[in-house]
Amino acid sequence: MRIIDSHAHLNFTDFAKDYKQVIEKCRDEGISIVNVGTNYLTSEKAVKIAKTEKDVYAAIGLHALNISHSEVEKKVCEHSDGSVLEKPEDFLECEFDYELYKNLARSDKVVAIGEVGLDYYYKPKANIDPEAFKKKQLEIMKRQVKLARELDLPVIFHVRMAHADLIQFLEDERKSGKKIRGVIHCFTGTPEQAKTYLDFGLFIGLNGIIFKMDLDRVIAKLPSDRIVVETDCPYLAPLKSGGRNEPSNIKYVIERIAKIRNEEIAKIEKYSSENTKKLFSIV
Repeated sequence: MRIIDSHAHLNFTDFAKDYKQVIEKCRDEGISIVNVGTNYLTSEKAVKIAKTEKDVYAAIGLHALNISHSEVEKKVCEHSDGSVLEKPEDFLECEFDYELYKNLARSDKVVAIGEVGLDYYYKPKANIDPEAFKKKQLEIMKRQVKLARELDLPVIFHVRMAHADLIQFLEDERKSGKKIRGVIHCFTGTPEQAKTYLDFGLFIGLNGIIFKMDLDRVIAKLPSDRIVVETDCPYLAPLKSGGRNEPSNIKYVIERIAKIRNEEIAKIEKYSSENTKKLFSIV
């Protein structure tokens, strides 16, 4: 049984020089990876890596924090000088180009649309109306959910300080008869919010944030058939690991979950991997 890191960013600058070595290490340790994009550049890189690496898959999408909200940001958005950003993951996009991402999803290694969603923690640098800021995130998320539905792919949802709005969106979709498959990446909500997401049929992603926030009550009550594990590397390194977070640190996340749930590590490795395969239709 291979362990699956269901959410990594080996397509980011932190891994530009050694992602092949990191993947080789994972291969030796029996770890498969879902590499997640946050804009077109990183989504394209995720697909490129997945096409050439066994047991590596890709998700493509436009993250809430990669949306340009103002004329002040427009130069970055347009790349008018033809330059390449030092960090492609910092590239902002004015709108979600539906057809461009749809074309990128033609690869059979693309297993999800994401990460997409709502993030009200970071505000635009320019003086933007808060409601307009939220509305644009919501509209772009809706377009990506539509693409996921058209392509019959699950959605990787990012949500920070915006659970109420995401839950309302999911409820509206359900009322209109539109089913959404997906996962709440890096879950940081309450037990009640977790139950609501589960009621929508979504999976819950757990990563190194569980070393930094008290999510024990949530983790203890989650049904075993809805848990997926992730690193979100290079971010959210578990306290035990030190340095840059990598997919190999998934073992620390699993150890922590095992302790909270009073379960064997091997059991969590098995059901989290089976859940990830089911979620992303990985054979």
